[in-house]
Amino acid sequence: MSTRGFFGRKRPEGEAGRTPPGQYLTKDFPVLSAGPTPHVPLDRWSFTLEHGGKLLGKWSWEEFLALPRTKVTVDIHCVTKWSKLDTVWEGVSFDKLLAAAKIEAPGTHVMAWCDGGYTTNVPVADLAGGKGMVAFRYGDAPLDPVHGGPARLLVPHLYFWKSAKWVRGLRFLDQDEPGFWEMNGYHMYADPWREQRYTGDP
Repeated sequence: MSTRGFFGRKRPEGEAGRTPPGQYLTKDFPVLSAGPTPHVPLDRWSFTLEHGGKLLGKWSWEEFLALPRTKVTVDIHCVTKWSKLDTVWEGVSFDKLLAAAKIEAPGTHVMAWCDGGYTTNVPVADLAGGKGMVAFRYGDAPLDPVHGGPARLLVPHLYFWKSAKWVRGLRFLDQDEPGFWEMNGYHMYADPWREQRYTGDP
């Protein structure tokens, strides 16, 4: 099943129309990380939803895999200027996570937190309506640890640093706050079509 929201705003047809300004196409999948690749045993892995110190939902690895899945084909765009077209992902959409926790989003933004200490902020509006998921498969295989496995956030219409690797939970926020790269000079929103790479970009 493909989720329409993952495709974002309609773009011109053809590869040129699918590549944001300043990007080049790659057939590879470059590996870029802020630190070493963490390796957490799956029997110790869990995923949580939180707000204001309150736990809203928690799943073990087995429980997470049992949630309703979505499979999508999307283009991805890295702030280091490569784009990769027609990538295939499978995971649990943000909407399905909320449904599984029997909640509505209690804040305007989330802070994704990850193994290794990485964080990044994303508006709820850019996850809901089929726009974001927690992905655990890439192509036809489990997501490789170097690409964020066992699970990573996937928000393909924003620069790829927002698709946080090794994600372990989402903390709902009542207002926007900067994550790791945002505190180090990167844009708070990160729209590749507007080239929002760094603080001060329009």
